[in-house]
Amino acid sequence: MTPPSAGPPRGGPTDLTGRPGRTRPAGEAEPTDETHATGRTDPTGQAGPTDLTAVAGAALSWLSAHRADFRLGPHALEPDADPNASWKRVGELAQLCACVRRSTAPGSPLHGTATALVRHAWHEAGDGALFLDVQRLEPNATYPLEVYAAFADAGLRHPPYEELIGLLVRTRGWRTPELLPNRLLGVLNSEHRAGLAPRRRMDEPLRRTWLGALPEPWLFEKSAAYTLTHVVFHLTDWGHHPDTVPDDIAAYLHTWLPPWLDTCVEAQHWDLCGELLAVAASLPSPPAPDVTEDAWSALAAAQDGDGALPEVGRGPRGEDVPRVFVNCYHSTLVTAFAATLTVARRTGHPHGGDRHTLREAPA
Repeated sequence: MTPPSAGPPRGGPTDLTGRPGRTRPAGEAEPTDETHATGRTDPTGQAGPTDLTAVAGAALSWLSAHRADFRLGPHALEPDADPNASWKRVGELAQLCACVRRSTAPGSPLHGTATALVRHAWHEAGDGALFLDVQRLEPNATYPLEVYAAFADAGLRHPPYEELIGLLVRTRGWRTPELLPNRLLGVLNSEHRAGLAPRRRMDEPLRRTWLGALPEPWLFEKSAAYTLTHVVFHLTDWGHHPDTVPDDIAAYLHTWLPPWLDTCVEAQHWDLCGELLAVAASLPSPPAPDVTEDAWSALAAAQDGDGALPEVGRGPRGEDVPRVFVNCYHSTLVTAFAATLTVARRTGHPHGGDRHTLREAPA
């Protein structure tokens, strides 16, 4: 993938006003209340802000059509299996669709599609039984808990697994892991979401992350940027608790997110662009809509008609990126997450009250 520029960000936003807007597909519902303040055309005929509900709806439609590609496969429990080829995809589907459920109104099409996708991921995990199997095989591994936490947070739980992980988190080996600080934040948040008592506060590992040091902004590059976004996601529980971002970090991000977004748009790095837009929506006071509109407009224009969004717009030699599942699934998930979180924050109506009712919700 082509990384964003590693040099100093450009001073002003890229002019994207001439880029085409997204046309609502035939049969797509008219905008709901969630669309107000996110997309409309004024009486003069000029295009208004990007319709984020339509962007999220198209992304979720593509994800739903490709749900069969989110599978663990027959080798997920083998000793030498790579979790990035199995558990990672299923975990990302569960995590980001659980976030979409949290940011959308029960009964809405977005909420219903996200619910069905979380259920699909849960069934792939054997309705939770496979977490018990893989944790027994790898008692020191943290990724089973990190994936399980997304389900637990949505109300899907497996008591035998929770009994085992409850024992493991009290061991000396679990409490002294050799993890990078951003990874430790993820584990601490997962412990909390699964109903376990986190072993320590987040303050100390936070200040040992790249973002926590408030680094020189021109050192922004792809690896640091993805670390930054996930630090914010773990710190805020994926945007659900924006007030947990310290004042100095919030002020730093308010200053530098706009030029960093400009860098990502210029590089056509849509996956990272989406993650930074989700970070913007996770701040205690999100940026005004006009601050992120150019990035949203560019991302919406890059979205295919079927809702897919490639991670990057061009390959390392400027070639087109094949629109295959592996090149699109993560950025399309991120788009749905960022768009629905942004709408919820802008309208002041996050629908988090339904986050723990998935077990009782109709399939």
